Amino acid sequence: MSRPIATVVALVLVLSGGPGNTDPASAAPPAAPSEWTARWAAPADASPFAYGVYHFRRAFDLPTVPARFVVHVSADNRYQLFVNGTRVVSGPARGHLSAWPYETIDLAPQLRAGRNVLAAVVWNLGEHAPLAQHTWQTGLMVQGDGPAERVVDTPSHWVATRNAAYTPVTVDFATVRGYWAAGAAERVDGTQYPWGWEQPDFDAAGWSPAVAGPPARPREARDAASRHMLVPRGIPLMEERVERIARHRETATAGIPEGFPAVPVDIRVGARERRRILLDRTLLTTAYPELEVSGGRGARIGVRYAEALYAGPKGNAKGHRDEVAGKTLAGYGDEFLPDGGARRVFRPLWWRTYRYVELTIETAAEPMVVHDVRSVATSYPFEQTARFAADRADLDRMLEVGWRTARVCAHETYMDCPYYEQLQYAGDTRIQALVSYFMSGDGRLARQAIEALDASRTFEGLTFSRAPSRLPQYIPPFSLWWIGMVHDYWRYQDDEAFVRAQLPGMRAVLEYFAARQGPDGHLRDVGWWNFVDWVDAWPNGVPPVGKAGESAPLDLQLLLAYQYAADLESALGARAQAEAYLASAGQLREAVRRRYWQPERRVFADVGDGSRISQHTQALALLAGVVDTAEQAALAGRMLSDADMAPASIYFRYYVHQAVVRGGLGDRYLDLLGEWRRMLDLGLTTWAERAEPTRSDAHAWGASPNIEFLRTVLGVDSAAPGFRRVVIEPHLGALTRVSGRVPHPKGFVDVRLERRGSGVEAEVTLPAGVDGEFVWGSERTPLRAGTQVIVK
Repeated sequence: MSRPIATVVALVLVLSGGPGNTDPASAAPPAAPSEWTARWAAPADASPFAYGVYHFRRAFDLPTVPARFVVHVSADNRYQLFVNGTRVVSGPARGHLSAWPYETIDLAPQLRAGRNVLAAVVWNLGEHAPLAQHTWQTGLMVQGDGPAERVVDTPSHWVATRNAAYTPVTVDFATVRGYWAAGAAERVDGTQYPWGWEQPDFDAAGWSPAVAGPPARPREARDAASRHMLVPRGIPLMEERVERIARHRETATAGIPEGFPAVPVDIRVGARERRRILLDRTLLTTAYPELEVSGGRGARIGVRYAEALYAGPKGNAKGHRDEVAGKTLAGYGDEFLPDGGARRVFRPLWWRTYRYVELTIETAAEPMVVHDVRSVATSYPFEQTARFAADRADLDRMLEVGWRTARVCAHETYMDCPYYEQLQYAGDTRIQALVSYFMSGDGRLARQAIEALDASRTFEGLTFSRAPSRLPQYIPPFSLWWIGMVHDYWRYQDDEAFVRAQLPGMRAVLEYFAARQGPDGHLRDVGWWNFVDWVDAWPNGVPPVGKAGESAPLDLQLLLAYQYAADLESALGARAQAEAYLASAGQLREAVRRRYWQPERRVFADVGDGSRISQHTQALALLAGVVDTAEQAALAGRMLSDADMAPASIYFRYYVHQAVVRGGLGDRYLDLLGEWRRMLDLGLTTWAERAEPTRSDAHAWGASPNIEFLRTVLGVDSAAPGFRRVVIEPHLGALTRVSGRVPHPKGFVDVRLERRGSGVEAEVTLPAGVDGEFVWGSERTPLRAGTQVIVK
């Protein structure tokens, strides 16, 4: 009998690193090979574009164990590489054909003297692939780093075969009750599976020699020999960690041993028996579910995944997320058909998102034993280095839920939601990147996002709304938020060379918008989908447009972008260009005040005739400095109290809350988190996309409190590019004691605050070489590196 696949599961953890040094200077890509000698390898007699799962093997001999054996690996769509039966790396990181990542790894720890075997599984989901997955044609590329390692270059002496066990299970809107873009699920027929294919002693005599494809070439090679323009992976490997599913929730518990599934215990399913078992992870996760069984030839095992259960057969009403009685599970799922072998482990090729897992088991003539159901959780390896503590327990819970949301929405890219779409939208990602800066200090995934969106930019100047994405979608306001992302990165990450490289793209975006400004400065006929926020009164999230084609939210986003661009050009680019952007900003600022200000109501309208108003327009006007200082607090107050204003959703409240602070009402911030408290009351363990009823239970644009607990309440913010100066301006509200730590490019900023009547006692520690100021009301106190105590 072949060695069961279960024996390799834990070994994937070997190369699952933490975030490491997040200094951009230390994040240089690994060295490329001294010479590119490999070619892409493909399986024989297989369509290069259609759905398929393939295995590759290369056996070779070594006289001794080498001290170093470095290879560069990539594939289309994806791969997992094994060395002598041990899984060592998965990839490639998501990218696009003009910048196709490869992983660099030292295989020496897994090698031995004598016979060695490299084995890979490569899959191309074809038309069933996730929308974020770019592709050209099925292939594997292994390139030895130097002469000694080139013995394993593809395709020489590699053999390959198609795994006939896999077929796609399509997922549609009706299946999951919402828009779906995350690709197909899997049906795996164990009777067709080549068990043990990755093991050194597997007999691959029936496999065919791999077919040579185009030469492997790096990006910027003289001649493009392949559509895959190879670049080193710019982010760390994903974290993987074994986690247990906490409990089962089925009402009929007969035959379910005590402890299952929190501990591995056998469940015996008799011949011709049907079982349904509802499992509850108790919190939402992104993980590879693993089902280990023996026997059961001819059985069918369905595994369905859901973020929550639904209150009825239609709609998105879910109720309290802990409740299961009388509810319905609607979700996508995989299907596994056992072959009757011992200790077979079924694990999908791609991770799944779930809190609830429904197992449906139908046996045939042969009984089956379910040994274990477990999870291998995966996400980008962010490490939380921030700390926040206050004399209110609900804030701790919010911080925890927000960080979990950020983690499950961060993988090889940021993702709007891990269940439905898995797409990196600029509007979402700006907030997600800021969460990363404040909670971990790690800017590498944000660099990836900025580059991916920049690479998506068309000849007209707009970026895609999301990248990577096989299908174009344009949301012009998201191109403006991309400029905001670059500006944020410049403020919080010490990496001027990278920011400077984004200036041409920024200019192209602004040229698109400048061409659509009228003589008075207002935008007209922007085109495409001008989504701003999910407001019930705004069709498809598009704000009102006046009779002359004007829209205050769009004008104000452009104004902010001009201001960001002027900052960046002044510091890193062309002084004349900075002055031009300032002039454009000045013209637009005055145009906004003239057209949209309503002197009787003392608010800005969304359109020129004053008929529509929204929180969005007030927030953007405050952030863009359109409001005179004397009016700011009053306008911020009206933004919060005027019931006629279209309200901001969870997403756009990030900007509303910033505007509250800009208006001098930062001490009210903690009173504005009612929607987040309602989500906690409903048992959510991650923040939802929208207020109830919501499609997605995990949308990281809702994690903005993780930013503001540190930036607004604790008060720590950047006061110069690269965080080279620090400003600390706390807004304690009703709190009496707050302490925390914020990661900084040179270490950490530590703050302890305690109210003293109407004043405060603050202990502040800044990293070496960093200064700043402490602000309390109208008083400003200089700060220096090291520890100091301020009493106000």
